[in-house]
Amino acid sequence: MQTSMKEILKKTKNNPVLMNFVAAIVVFFVIIFLCLQGLNLYTHHNKAIVIPDVKGLLMADASVFLENKGLRYTVIDSVYTKDVKSGSIVEIIPAIGSKVKKGRILFITINAHTVQMAAIPNIIDFSLRQGEAQIYAQGFRSVEIKYVPGPYRDLIIGVELQGKDLNPGELVPLSSALILNVGNGGRELELEEESDEIISESTETVE
Repeated sequence: MQTSMKEILKKTKNNPVLMNFVAAIVVFFVIIFLCLQGLNLYTHHNKAIVIPDVKGLLMADASVFLENKGLRYTVIDSVYTKDVKSGSIVEIIPAIGSKVKKGRILFITINAHTVQMAAIPNIIDFSLRQGEAQIYAQGFRSVEIKYVPGPYRDLIIGVELQGKDLNPGELVPLSSALILNVGNGGRELELEEESDEIISESTETVE
């Protein structure tokens, strides 16, 4: 067996074509191995980090914890909730429990220290579509539409909060539930006028 192996090696050495073929195969597998190792290092293969539950933690405390995990973060927004401690985390993206690579940037929303206020834009006599766009652009999210008697359909007549009419420029909390009073096109007024005419005619006939 040993003799046969020596003969094979001897024949291989004496055959340049076969030697080149064997060398090419060896080089090919070495290159593949090195590429896989490099890719493994680059992507941190099998080293995923689970995003921890940091909701409710103050940003100062959570930042140290996240940095020790090899994660980066940026605060992208703030909201105000009276039931949550000021400066604490209320939302994180990607979601808690997700698996990410080391160095991934997390997007965080924190609870503001004070109630966020915004001015009511001047949208009187604006169309409903235009008025809603301006209200949402200010940051308000809770908006209800209420149709009231008015000569023009979908024309904004006023903005209301808890039964009080708001003036343009007035500051109110962004969490407020606003009501847009919008004209109904005079339909109710027309019906009332028709009803008054019918009653009047009936009265004249009886007389």
